[in-house]
Amino acid sequence: MNSFNFVLLGDATIANELGKKGTSSDITIYDRKTSDKIISYCFPNTYPEKLQPLLQSIAMSNYAIINISKLDSFLGEQLIAVDIFGIKSGFILYGYEIDVEKVRNIIKNTRLSSFQILDSLEQLKNSIAEMESKTETETETETETETETEMDLKDKGGESLQPSEACIVVDHVFDVKGVGTVVLGTVKQGEIKTYDELVLSPSNKTVVIKSIQMHDDPVNTSKKNSRVGLAIKGASAKDISRGDVITSPGFAKIATADFQLKFIKNPYFKEEISETQNYMMSVGLQIRTVKIKQMPDSILLISFEKPLAFVKNDLCILFKPDSKSMRIIGHGIMK
Repeated sequence: MNSFNFVLLGDATIANELGKKGTSSDITIYDRKTSDKIISYCFPNTYPEKLQPLLQSIAMSNYAIINISKLDSFLGEQLIAVDIFGIKSGFILYGYEIDVEKVRNIIKNTRLSSFQILDSLEQLKNSIAEMESKTETETETETETETETEMDLKDKGGESLQPSEACIVVDHVFDVKGVGTVVLGTVKQGEIKTYDELVLSPSNKTVVIKSIQMHDDPVNTSKKNSRVGLAIKGASAKDISRGDVITSPGFAKIATADFQLKFIKNPYFKEEISETQNYMMSVGLQIRTVKIKQMPDSILLISFEKPLAFVKNDLCILFKPDSKSMRIIGHGIMK
């Protein structure tokens, strides 16, 4: 079954036209199922008050829909975030009061320049339907192209991601009477099956998948980009947090103190980076308080308040949540 995961930004009043409301916290997920496809839409409820759900919603997605109701600094922050995440396929929807040429000018040097620009909900629905008709190979090609910046940061001749290794990123967790621990998340790579024995990180607990559901239907296997509900054995809900990863044994790494990171600063962040101040870092869906020390050649030495789990070449974003203007400081790639 093919899966399409969208982040919905800007005016979310169209959400109910796109899917049925499902899991809701600081992030709300709307979804729709056809005979062979599941389409999900993530919306960050508490943005712009908090930056974290914006970054997490984008991290959960392969495509973006930006419904522009006004041109302001928060729109700019959202566009920068989508661009940093390297999402190249999506849609920009605008109303009659928006100057579309200004929008084109804003996005012309970003990955969003390849987005379709639409002026009606009907056009958006038709364009999504066209996307859904593409083959699985075509959709994977759309979501795997990297920015030049990311290619520069990643190892070009060394170890690479191993597609056969499984990685699920957890976004919600709860206990269900008669079932036990249930986690909701996205299969970021590989394939999972019932009775797989995997590792929950950063707690390093061995867990077994008892059952898998997709859109409330039981399945025996799920693959890359699928949103899943997993009943697991080996960890309780109190042991698991949003952003934890469930992976093939030995696949996830743990970052603690003195982690070196090649860093690219956001040119729109005008403040000086201070070594005495706490900042926040987002990796996948994990958010950690960090302290940083600047080193030569755009290297940051990072100390994490709590251990952080990552897979090689994960994107990380450094931000200052209390900044009065731009909050995204910059980004790098975890090695």
